[in-house]
Amino acid sequence: MSTRRFIQCDVFSPTPTKGNGLAVIVDADGLDAAQMQGFAAWTNLAETTFLLSPEDPTADYRVRIFTPYQELPFAGHPTLGSCRAWLHTGGRPKEPGLVRQECGVGIVEIDTNGDLLAFSAPPTTISPLPGDRLEAIRDNLGIAAHDVTRAVRLDNGPVWQVLELGSAEAVLAVDSGRAHWEPLEFVGLLGAQPPGSGTSHEVRMLASNGVEDPITGSLNAALAFWLRDQGRLEEALVISQGTAIGREGRVHIRPEGDHILIGGDTHILIEGTVTT
Repeated sequence: MSTRRFIQCDVFSPTPTKGNGLAVIVDADGLDAAQMQGFAAWTNLAETTFLLSPEDPTADYRVRIFTPYQELPFAGHPTLGSCRAWLHTGGRPKEPGLVRQECGVGIVEIDTNGDLLAFSAPPTTISPLPGDRLEAIRDNLGIAAHDVTRAVRLDNGPVWQVLELGSAEAVLAVDSGRAHWEPLEFVGLLGAQPPGSGTSHEVRMLASNGVEDPITGSLNAALAFWLRDQGRLEEALVISQGTAIGREGRVHIRPEGDHILIGGDTHILIEGTVTT
C-alpha cells in the first residue's frame, strides 16, 4: 500500500460546494486501471481523476478520468479540477500560462493566465440526431414535440444526444426521474434564458440511468462548437447548469480565433493524503 497526495475540489461555480465535485489522486503512478476504477467507485463522485507521468513529451502531465462505473476519454470539470490540483501541489508547466494535459482524446490545452482556468474545447463531430432516437428520448422524458426547436448528435469523446427546447423554463420543467432506459445515453438539454437573467442559456445533462450531472464542461464544450457552427457564438457567453438540483453552475464560453475556451471557477476544498 502507498500514501499518495489527495485533493477534492469544486468546479464550475463561484460558490464553493455549489459546483461539481472532483476527487484527484495527484501521485497515481503505479496504480492500474482496476485500482483506479475501484477507488472512483468508492468516492462515488461524478468523476475521480488520477495524475500520471506523461507519455507524450509535449505534455505536462497525463490524466485518467473515471466515473464510478467506467473510464472516460475526456471530461470538462475533471480537466479544470485536475489542472488546479496539479498547479496547487507544485506543478510547473513547460510553457508559462499554458498547461498541456494528456488524456484519452490527446493533448488538451488549458489557459492559466486569467482569473478562471479555461481549456481549449476539443474538436466536436456534429451530426443529425436520428428521428427514432429523438422520438424515444422525447417519449421517455415526456417532452412534447412542439417544445423541441432543434436536435443534434455531438461527439467530442463522450457522445451527446442534444435537444434544444424553446426556453430555459421548459428545460427546467423536464422531470429527470423519467430518465431510465436502455442503452445508456447522455442527453443534453439547452434552452435560452430571458433577457436580464445573467446567463445566456440553461443546460441540463441527463444520463439514461437516472443520473443528472451538476455541471458538465464536456457537454458545454460540444454545445459551444455547435452554436459556433450555426453562427450563434459571436461573443463570450455564460451558461448556467445545475439549477434543477440546487447547484449554481456557471460555465464561461469564450471564442478566440479558431479555438473555443471553456472556463470556470475551481476551489480546493479538501487536501491531504490517501492510502491505496
